[in-house]
Amino acid sequence: MPANAPSPTGGGQGGDFNTPSPARGGGQGGGPIRVLIVDDQALVRAGFRMILEAQPDLEVVGEAGDGSTAIDAARTLRPDVVLMDIRMPGVDGIEATRRLTEAGVPGRIVILTTYDLDEYVFDALAAGASGFLLKHVPPEELVRGVRVAASGEALLAPSITKRLIEEFAKQRAPVRAGGTELHTLTDREQEVIRLLARGLSNSEIARELKVGEATVKTHVAHVLDKLGLRDRVQAVIFAYEVGLIKPGAN
Repeated sequence: MPANAPSPTGGGQGGDFNTPSPARGGGQGGGPIRVLIVDDQALVRAGFRMILEAQPDLEVVGEAGDGSTAIDAARTLRPDVVLMDIRMPGVDGIEATRRLTEAGVPGRIVILTTYDLDEYVFDALAAGASGFLLKHVPPEELVRGVRVAASGEALLAPSITKRLIEEFAKQRAPVRAGGTELHTLTDREQEVIRLLARGLSNSEIARELKVGEATVKTHVAHVLDKLGLRDRVQAVIFAYEVGLIKPGAN
């Protein structure tokens, strides 16, 4: 089998920055978390596979060496998490992420990058990725990142999400100038998305609004549902794109 071909190896599918317990099984139906590794370097893929497969709750179901192969593999294998390199020959990681998101293929896409403040990372997040990991993270951080992504959380601490997005929003005018989607939100939900876009965690938003953290989680869920957004990262991007919050705002 070619090095970049998907490896069809069995299995079932499948806030704040928290680390889910490996004992719970983060895949669909409580099974192992199914992971697809996408990178044009075979040694990188092999290293990630070795780290992940040492964990009882993680299963590498396939590999791909370019974006086109990754799209086919994700559609066929239905992984819970896709670890996606950005710079690859042919279809790159950003375009692959965009196509998978637009096609509604389930699974969280986590971008692999060398530098955290990288414009390509912003583009990938805007395309639908749920977060990013630096390629040189320690093995335990890679494992934790996969578990966090599989649990449905955005793989970025709120303050880092804001810092990354604001860095590049400074160079871009709002692209959804009308912001008509905001009319679907209640006044309180608009308060929540503004605070979320400022980089506040659920507990910090709760203190700011003097409500319980469970109430904030409910508001965040409603915001994501009404705006058709996948996670907190997408909500922050939306807030900048419609001009709801400006770079440098407090």
